[in-house]
Amino acid sequence: MTSEPIPVLLDVDTGVDDALAILFAVAHPGIHLLGVSCVAGNAALPQVVQNTLKMLDAADAGEVPVAGGAHRPLINPTRDASHVHGSDGLGGIELPPTARQTYSIGGEAVGAIEMMRRALLASPEPVTVVALAPQTNLALLLRAHPEVASKIERVLFMGGSASVGNATAVAEFNVWHDPEAAAIVLDSGVKTFMYGLDVFNRVAVEHEKALELQSSSRVAERVAGQLIAHRMGVGAGREPVYTGLIGDAGALCALVDPDALRTEHLPVYVELAGASRGQTVVDRRVYPGEDSMHGLHAETGVTEVALEVDAPRYVTLYLETIARLP
Repeated sequence: MTSEPIPVLLDVDTGVDDALAILFAVAHPGIHLLGVSCVAGNAALPQVVQNTLKMLDAADAGEVPVAGGAHRPLINPTRDASHVHGSDGLGGIELPPTARQTYSIGGEAVGAIEMMRRALLASPEPVTVVALAPQTNLALLLRAHPEVASKIERVLFMGGSASVGNATAVAEFNVWHDPEAAAIVLDSGVKTFMYGLDVFNRVAVEHEKALELQSSSRVAERVAGQLIAHRMGVGAGREPVYTGLIGDAGALCALVDPDALRTEHLPVYVELAGASRGQTVVDRRVYPGEDSMHGLHAETGVTEVALEVDAPRYVTLYLETIARLP
């Protein structure tokens, strides 16, 4: 566990599991939340922004800058994830209207890229960017303002997989949604950490516990229980299922309790064409292969990749952390 709070910028496309992550980020004493940038992904950008503001209310957060960024991927058309997160991105749970406003200066709205730039340059110490969404905002930031790279401690992203995918047989949704953006971030020279499906799919709350949370006297726990209990769609014509996953919130658990993970530093690149478009190709070979002999993927960067997790430990960490909230 860290002794000093880690300065964090959170980049989200607030659906069900991003919402769980926001609760954790506000509650954990080891995290100093500098701001939240929003991007289209699980829902359209205006909905993502509203969901984010409402979740900060549910967490009884202080003043946290929130700004909207990219409305769509760099190249792809926008995809709809309502079959997973519901038409509102939050599984249809009812939250009060919010009086929070998005980030502005002198009454003028400021977008996510500029908010992130200002926060990074103003921080006296390097900032960890926790990306729980397609990385469009980060790619635009690093391309438009390369001077901020030295202010980023690392990008810890929920995305990718060293095994199977979910959006396709080999591609995870966040990377598949904007593979060019993920490739830009991985190739930026900034240190990266991949919290992918290999661990994401293992950290789950038992159904009975989710139901117990829904009857809590604490607002945040009730909301968390409703979000965890949301039954996610798994395909056309199939019944939605209970997964109990804390999802994106696991990436924040990884930030404050990395010892619960087994990781390896491995070459990772994003496939940008064909049936495997959006796949994070994780090179776990012990010896170089023919591609290396012929100079293919010679510039592939090394990423710290989470491969195994102590799932019960993260479930306990998550539940104990949100219990701090009103």
